Amino acid sequence: MMLLSMIENDSVRVILSLAIMVSAGLIFTAVTRRIHLPDVTGYILAGVAIGPYALHLIPDGIADHMSFVADVALAFIAFGVGRYFKWSVLKKNGKKVVIITAMEALMAGLVVTLAMLYIFRLSLPFSLLLGAIGSATAPASTIMTIRQYKAKGEFVNTILQVVALDDAVALLAFSACTAVVNASEGNGAGVWFILKPILLNIGALALGAFFGLVLHWLVDRERNRERRIILLIGMVLILTGFCSSFDISPLLSCMVMGTVYINVGGSKKTFTQLNHFTPAVFLLFFVNSGMRLNVPMLKTAGIIGVSYFFIRIVGKYIGAYLGARFTGAAVEIRRYLGLALIPQAGVSIGLSVLAERMLPEKLGMLLSTIILSSSILYELTGPACAKASLFLAGAIPGRKKGTGREMPPDTKSKKTEKK
Repeated sequence: MMLLSMIENDSVRVILSLAIMVSAGLIFTAVTRRIHLPDVTGYILAGVAIGPYALHLIPDGIADHMSFVADVALAFIAFGVGRYFKWSVLKKNGKKVVIITAMEALMAGLVVTLAMLYIFRLSLPFSLLLGAIGSATAPASTIMTIRQYKAKGEFVNTILQVVALDDAVALLAFSACTAVVNASEGNGAGVWFILKPILLNIGALALGAFFGLVLHWLVDRERNRERRIILLIGMVLILTGFCSSFDISPLLSCMVMGTVYINVGGSKKTFTQLNHFTPAVFLLFFVNSGMRLNVPMLKTAGIIGVSYFFIRIVGKYIGAYLGARFTGAAVEIRRYLGLALIPQAGVSIGLSVLAERMLPEKLGMLLSTIILSSSILYELTGPACAKASLFLAGAIPGRKKGTGREMPPDTKSKKTEKK
C-alpha cells in the first residue's frame, strides 16, 4: 500500500490496483489448480493476501468503492441462470426435478434460519438472509468432478438438472426474504411502505421481460459477434443500473430477461459468447470479496460459522432425500444426491454482499465473514463429497453401487462376444 499511497494521480492508483488484483488472482489460481481446487478458492485467498489484514497492497479508498462489481457480477450470473428455465426442457423433465430442487434448497434455508433464531438467538433479518443464502449451491465443483470421472446415468442427469435450477431457487428465496426484512423494518410506517417495494419489484420483472424481447429482436438479428456481445452487455448494465437506482435487487429482473430471451427463440450462443467477457468480472468480484473478509471477525464468528457449515449440509441432505422420496426417485438419488450439493461459492458470496448492506454494520460483517470463510471450506470438501456420491451411486463406469469397488467382469457378455 505504501507504494500506491505515494502516487498522487488517482487514475494511476486505480489502474495499478486493478493490475495487482488481476495478477494476484492469476498467481493464486496457478497454485490452487495444482492441488485440484476451484478457481474461486484461489481468487478469495488472493484477495485475503493483498487485503488490509495481510500485505495491504490496495488502498482502502479504492477497495471500498468497488461494491458495484458485485452488482454487475450478480446481474450476469442471474441472466445466465435464466437459460435453464426453457419451457420445453422443464416440460420434458416434468415436475420431479423442480420439486427436488425446491425441497433441497428451501430445507437448507429453513434449517439454517431456525438454528440462527432459536439456538444462537440472532435477529430475524440476519437469520432470514443467512438462511436464504445458505440455500444456494455452486455447481462448478460438482460438474468438474462428474467430467473428471466420466460419470453417467440417471443419477448424474438428476444432479446436473438440480444444480442448474438451484441458484434460481436461491435468488427467489433471497428476494422474498429481502422483502420480508424491508417490511419488518418499516415499524408501522403504513401500507404504502410495504406495497412500494412489491410494486417496484413487479415493475422490474415486467421491465426484465420487455428487455428479454428487445434483446431477442436486436441481438439475434446482428451477425457481427463483437456487436452482439456489446449489445448484450449494454442491456444487462442498463437493467442493473435502473433497478439499483430504485434500490431494487437486479437479480430477478435479469433472470427474467434471460428466461424470456431463451423462451422466445433466443440463441444459446449468446450465453456462450457472454462467457468470454465475464471471467474478468468474476475474478475482480471474488478477489474483492477476499479483500473484504474481516479476518479478526473469524474469532467472533467462531462456533456460529462452524455450526452454519454443518447445519447447511444437514439441511441439503434431508431436503434432497425428502424431495427424491416424494417424487419416487431411485434409491441412489434419495441416498446420495445430498452429498453432491455441498459446494457453495459464486451466488452465495454475491448475495452476502447485498445482505451486508441491509444489516447493521457488526451483523453485516459477521454474515459476510461466515459466508466467505465457509465457502472456502465448502470448496475444499465439496469435490470429495461429490466424488463419494458418484462412487456410492454407481455412476462411475466399472464401479459397484453402494461400495465404490470395481464390479466383477460380466462372464455372460464375454461369452456372447466370443459367439
